[in-house]
Amino acid sequence: MESQIPFTMFNDEEDFSLGIDDKKPSKDSLEEIKASIERYKRRHEQLIQEQQELAALTDQQRKTTQEFRQRSDKLVRDLEKDQCAYEEQYENRLAEATLMQLEEEELLKEIQRVEEALEEEEALNQRLHQRVKVSTAVPERPVVCVGPDGGDAFEVRSRVVYPMEGGTALVTFESEVVAGRILNMRAHRVSLGSECSIPVEARPVQLTLPRLVEIETEVSPRHILISNLPKMEPEPLLNQLEIHFSKKRHGGGEVEKCELQPGSDDVVITFVESDVARGLTDTERHQVVLQKKVQSVRVTPFLDGSITSLETRVAVCRRTVLLTGIPDVMKPDSLLDLLEIHFQRGTNGGGEIQAVLYNPPGGRTTALFEGVAAD
Repeated sequence: MESQIPFTMFNDEEDFSLGIDDKKPSKDSLEEIKASIERYKRRHEQLIQEQQELAALTDQQRKTTQEFRQRSDKLVRDLEKDQCAYEEQYENRLAEATLMQLEEEELLKEIQRVEEALEEEEALNQRLHQRVKVSTAVPERPVVCVGPDGGDAFEVRSRVVYPMEGGTALVTFESEVVAGRILNMRAHRVSLGSECSIPVEARPVQLTLPRLVEIETEVSPRHILISNLPKMEPEPLLNQLEIHFSKKRHGGGEVEKCELQPGSDDVVITFVESDVARGLTDTERHQVVLQKKVQSVRVTPFLDGSITSLETRVAVCRRTVLLTGIPDVMKPDSLLDLLEIHFQRGTNGGGEIQAVLYNPPGGRTTALFEGVAAD
């Protein structure tokens, strides 16, 4: 057993001393003390070594902690950088998606426009087919076109109705030079006899004429045009045609109206229903009883037309002048004779007259100008 050395503990402010028993230790006790010192020494060395290992371990942990903190900071920075890159990429993808959506909407609109254009082209193509089909079936009527060879336009001689104001007259000369001289003189005094005269003023006649007319035509579903008709009175002709084409056995139907085409001998029949005319025009020749005998008449489609574009111009009549300010002082026929006499005389600047038309004050008269050509 190990021997224990008694120690005496003192306070910090007091002296302390190691009290050793005055008895002489035995040899065994010394050996034990030496052994204890050696043990304590080894124990001390072991503690110092453990302390050094602990210090080294502490340094290693501190270094590891510092490295870990640095790695953590780096990871945080990388995460923030990746987050920014992701957000930027997300915004770019969102912008691309929005752009693609807009492009898709534009493409859909373009597809819709193309489809509508195709439908219009198909409708136009169908109308053109109908026109080509109708062109071989229209009534025969002479048409004279004046224009450049190979052109797609022709000139139309106009017929213009010109309303005249009261107290005016129109004088048409045979020469444009005479009409121009009368207009240049402008103020004229027309003698009425007995030293009486009236002042009149010569003005140019301006007419509004069509310069370019575009007309779109289509086959009417309710009308037919009947031609190659015999010469007979209009009323019995219209009655017999209406009776014939109102019967179902002739392919007809209920007739709304039957009328002559203005300026021709052709007849237009309008049906109440829109499916009758097509069946009748499929057969060009129809046998109709007219004037108590069977007549072969021609039935063709009727073209409806609408003006799609109209451009006008103002034309000045080169041989006609307008006289204004004519008072009501005598009978119109007498005054008309005096006007014609005055403007025929060369001393008054006049010349040969082709036509004179007078409208007294308060009267209502219209003049018809035919064949007005372009300037």
